[in-house]
Amino acid sequence: MSQQTSKAPRVIMIGAHPDDSEHYAGGTAALWAEQGAAVLLVSVTNGDAGHQSQGGGALAKRRTAESRRSAEILGVESLVMDFHDGELEPSLEVRKAVIRAIRSWRADIVISHRPYDYHPDHRYTSQVVQDAAFLVTVPCICPDVEPLGWNPVFLFFGDSFLKPMPFSPDVIVDVGPAMDKKVRSFAAMESQVFEWLPWLEGKLESVPASESGRLEWLGQQYAEHFERAAGRYRKLLAERYGAGRAGEVKYAEGFELCEYGSQPSREELWEMLPK
Repeated sequence: MSQQTSKAPRVIMIGAHPDDSEHYAGGTAALWAEQGAAVLLVSVTNGDAGHQSQGGGALAKRRTAESRRSAEILGVESLVMDFHDGELEPSLEVRKAVIRAIRSWRADIVISHRPYDYHPDHRYTSQVVQDAAFLVTVPCICPDVEPLGWNPVFLFFGDSFLKPMPFSPDVIVDVGPAMDKKVRSFAAMESQVFEWLPWLEGKLESVPASESGRLEWLGQQYAEHFERAAGRYRKLLAERYGAGRAGEVKYAEGFELCEYGSQPSREELWEMLPK
């Protein structure tokens, strides 16, 4: 199933934008890195449309730099591809870029979006990653990069979309010990968390001016989603961690096993992810 015999896998998280993997799984990425895993966060688009007043090449450069700073805080690596934000299509060009990234990283575990999502870039990234799931092992596809001699485990990030099928986690991770890193890493995405997203939500005037004030504000705004995840999946937390610890978990990230790629047992999957 995997090239790894140790508990430190090689992990690639593939999001559509330079902040997706960090948002959905930054805590798990940080915990994995602390345990010796090699983790790469990939953005398939360069984020050049994600701002209310800045765009194009200047924004793409800014977001790439933010992504690198964020990755440094998490203790992981970062790669931003150069496909345009908001214009992603599930083309052969994008598929080949994803195949090459997975192969080059020699990935044991690949994590991406589910195919049910409000954003077309998210949906198409999911499709492309699933389309690559078998092809990463086929030598005559992208022969310039050595194929994998194993099929990775493919997982989906958690989300709150319900139709046509709600997210159903197969494994849950207590990310409380990494939440400070996660918040600080997301704060490095200044163009997003202190400008673009507050503007979208009509909250731009509420963003504090000071660095300390911004961190506190972001922690309050940002943590609610992962508090809800811990509450929603408390039963699964208890199954993985035991009732005592599960009752104390405040923040959690969940992942769903894709039916493509290797199919570990529940016990094997739980061993692969940070605990």
